Amino acid sequence: MLQKCVNIMVYGAEQLCPSCINLPSSKETFEWLEAAVSRKFPNQDFHIEYVDIYNPPEDEQRKEFAQKVVDEDMFYPVVLIEDEIVGEGNPRLKTIFATMEKYGYQS
Repeated sequence: MLQKCVNIMVYGAEQLCPSCINLPSSKETFEWLEAAVSRKFPNQDFHIEYVDIYNPPEDEQRKEFAQKVVDEDMFYPVVLIEDEIVGEGNPRLKTIFATMEKYGYQS
């Protein structure tokens, strides 16, 4: 049984992460992830949001994490599910799906 609608946050930037050569952009990863999660868990609500680390929204929590990504030179995109980091640089669907299943999502 679905526990709740989880929040997936994708933090990234327009330009590619310097150590992420040949990987898709953060925005492309966001779109790919949204489509993959929708296919894996049809008819199960989730909220996915993209945050530009160099131009975050006014929300304090998003701003702080965006700054952390920049300050700590994290590989982006950084993917969070319910504030837990589940992927950095080249996120793995297997890890993301396993985390979603912990919240009651079923394929």
